[in-house]
Amino acid sequence: MKTSVLQQARANYQPKLPKALLGAVKVKEGQPTQSVDNQEEIKKLFPNTYGMPLVEFVPGEEAQDKQFNVGVILSGGQAPGGHNVITGLFDTIKKLNPENKLFGFILGPGGLVDHNYKELTADIIDDYRNTGGFDMIGSGRTKLEKVEQFEKGLEIIRELNINALVIIGGDDSNTNACVLAEYYAAKNTGVQVIGCPKTIDGDLKNDQIETSFGFDTATKTYSELIGNIERDCNSARKYWHFIKVMGRSASHIALECALQCQPNVCIISEEVQQKDMTLNQVVDNLCQVIARRAEDGNNFGTVIVPEGLIEFIPAIGRLIQELNDLLAQHGSEYKDLDKKAQREYIIQHLSKENAETFVTLPEDVAQQLSLDRDPHGNVQVSLIETEKLLSAMCEARLEEWKKEGKFVGKFAAQHHFFGYEGRCAAPSNYDADYCYALGASAAQLIASGKTGYMAIVKNTTAPADQWVAGGVPITMMMNMERRNGEMKPVIRKALVELDGKPFKAFAAVRDVWARETAYVYPGPIQYWGPTEVCDNPTLTLTYEKQ
Repeated sequence: MKTSVLQQARANYQPKLPKALLGAVKVKEGQPTQSVDNQEEIKKLFPNTYGMPLVEFVPGEEAQDKQFNVGVILSGGQAPGGHNVITGLFDTIKKLNPENKLFGFILGPGGLVDHNYKELTADIIDDYRNTGGFDMIGSGRTKLEKVEQFEKGLEIIRELNINALVIIGGDDSNTNACVLAEYYAAKNTGVQVIGCPKTIDGDLKNDQIETSFGFDTATKTYSELIGNIERDCNSARKYWHFIKVMGRSASHIALECALQCQPNVCIISEEVQQKDMTLNQVVDNLCQVIARRAEDGNNFGTVIVPEGLIEFIPAIGRLIQELNDLLAQHGSEYKDLDKKAQREYIIQHLSKENAETFVTLPEDVAQQLSLDRDPHGNVQVSLIETEKLLSAMCEARLEEWKKEGKFVGKFAAQHHFFGYEGRCAAPSNYDADYCYALGASAAQLIASGKTGYMAIVKNTTAPADQWVAGGVPITMMMNMERRNGEMKPVIRKALVELDGKPFKAFAAVRDVWARETAYVYPGPIQYWGPTEVCDNPTLTLTYEKQ
């Protein structure tokens, strides 16, 4: 297999580990835990994995010699560093006992159900050290939630003599891991299930999880691209660039890229929701910035738009909620209608308030809101070209203002969507180290007999040897939420906190950025050089830990 010069050099990089994971490891248990909300319901659903203590790894006296086989699954969208979770897991189980084996299930959870797997040997592992992507074993979005799936999985687990499964995924995937752990514990199968926190969206974090892996690399990749666009924008001085960035359920990516690059505008979905803003108000705010810059002779600028904005506009959010329930219940009779009949069907079946919102939307946006749902029953907001919708509405509003004498400049727009560009980038040193430590932590959780836990690594703004590794019961992060028309136990998503330090740091300077051209150009990820250039965490994490 031909590899790039960078790949060859990165293969030799040895990720840094917390001090406690370097030698013999001992488990320090904390207090019993409870779920973040709906304690009685969660406890009833997870009687065998609820209330377990937090776990921290500390240096031990003697090395363990534990023999066990492990299965690993990559679940959901790609995130930089996934391969390092697997290499950290592999190296640690081999260190515990060279006879231990690691099996990778192909193309996600479906590989477990369909018995599609391969043994991951040193030859395979070494080709993927410190690389981006999930292509070692592939990923998939099959949800593990049915008894027949659990039983089919158990067949291959028994056949391969697997003692534990490690599921590397986001909040939904780790919710599935928790359900699987509970099922196998209730049946006394002896099969352990461990999760690892992955998502570039940054919305899988809480008091125990500082950040989800991949967020660091993805935001640095997007920030490089946004910086390049800003430089082009400031060079040509004739376009407004509307840049949509990934992040369906939260604006963490948009906020981090704004802190890195200092655009003229960054919309934060959570703020739009809190202020109960309409789409027209969002457009008016944008047009005011454009008009003020035009007064200064600056007919150019950059706007960062979070992917999930449309869902956070309260009136549209309420519409989407009812649409989700409507399509969950009546999707079969709806899907075979033509476009015009679909539109009429929806208007007839919606409540009066939501029907009124639906008919005011541009027809293509209304159509996109009523398309097929993703596997979790959510509207596929990445299909909605919010950046083009906003710029088109701005253009129309500015034409009106021009006639009224409120706008004296020119307006021309360019559009960008940064999503897949950042999901499989070669991991930054931070993500390479963090993921390797997560894999090692997952192995130690297995060795200590734990199930229903997520591997965690904390104190990651300090040098790596001072990081703190351990595990958190997945039930601790759960609450009940409405999904596909039913109340389900899920891990609570972390949204941008408007009273949090990262947002406050942004809010304190955004008015200056709106008027002035204060662009910052972060440049590409650096892998070799001064520590402050190569190993620095995100600004979001830095502010949160101050």
